[in-house]
Amino acid sequence: MRSTVNFPARGEPAFPPSLLLRNLTSSAADFALSPDDRALGRGRARSKLRIGGFICCSGSPGVWGPCATSSAQLAVAEINKRGGILGREIELSIYDAGGSTEEVVDRAEQALAFDDLDLVIGLHTSAVRVALRKVITREGIPYIYTPVYEGGEQTPGVVAIGETPRWQSRPSIHWLAEAKRAARWYLIGSDYVWPWQSHRAVKRYIAETGGYVVGEEFVPLGEDNHEPHLARIRAAKPDVVLISLIGTDSITFNRAFGECGLAATTLRLAGAMDETVLLGIGADNSENMFCASGYFPGIASRANDDFQSRYFTMFGPNAPPIGSLGQSSYEGLCLLEAAAAKAGTLAMRPLLAAARNIVYSGARGPVIVRDGRARMSMHLAEADGLDFRLIKPI
Repeated sequence: MRSTVNFPARGEPAFPPSLLLRNLTSSAADFALSPDDRALGRGRARSKLRIGGFICCSGSPGVWGPCATSSAQLAVAEINKRGGILGREIELSIYDAGGSTEEVVDRAEQALAFDDLDLVIGLHTSAVRVALRKVITREGIPYIYTPVYEGGEQTPGVVAIGETPRWQSRPSIHWLAEAKRAARWYLIGSDYVWPWQSHRAVKRYIAETGGYVVGEEFVPLGEDNHEPHLARIRAAKPDVVLISLIGTDSITFNRAFGECGLAATTLRLAGAMDETVLLGIGADNSENMFCASGYFPGIASRANDDFQSRYFTMFGPNAPPIGSLGQSSYEGLCLLEAAAAKAGTLAMRPLLAAARNIVYSGARGPVIVRDGRARMSMHLAEADGLDFRLIKPI
């Protein structure tokens, strides 16, 4: 399969504006389901394991949609080649999780009512996760949420495996305080739950270093006029601007940040940042930009090398650029395969119990999940043109 992706203009979907992209996999062998599995009981007469990928394909986070979809397709192809999940071959359907929360919830309700889903994988904002988890889990369907998030997800039926502030932001803040003598911080983020909750944690970590916050603001999703924000930042004279903007909002902000000259004098530490966003920002505007993540394409490891080799073999040289957020959908399916093998069933309760305490392997290498909290190798990097140069493990 070969995929060529152009970045969408603001507001345009990264995929055709259909509700559902069907038939991403082939048929499977039969598998007998546990009679106490409410969700999967509806599908005893069929053999496929129907997974709904709720992935942002439009709106500000839509830049991650192409890589996320390709990464999920790769994982599905690999799992199916190994015989599927407990003998059932996966059928993956992609639903756009962009747009308003109300629109996404409506799509989810339609999918659950008419498409007979067995499990949901999600790569979208935490605001969407908070709304979707009620809709999904009441049907007895497991829900695996994969991207960086604020932490603390304990809803029965939901497993979140992304980076959290405790392991992503805290060591980065301490390093910038020590290595760059950063003391004055300005916080800017998108106006929803992930930046709200992350900033609360970040303020504690800044205080631990003896630093302090000189300004904070939250920006509506889709905002691309950043002159007022930049004027307030310039007036506050921070050493570091911590950025919790997402997708195209982060792109337009960081472009404007560089173009107005702030990049030469002010450090930036970004949360939901990867090479996909960095490509949009451009090499001229990425000076003094730092990021921490559990995954970078430049990590030298056998697991990463093998993942990238398989990815480009499947999708070709014009495949969607690999980034940490999009790649996380691959991780989610790796977790599913390992948890199902441990539980020996796809019934929600034992499957999710297995997923809350497990070690699985993906492109990041081994990831340890304990009591529903994922721990992985974390890396600090600095933007170097259109790539990230790894500084150190953290």
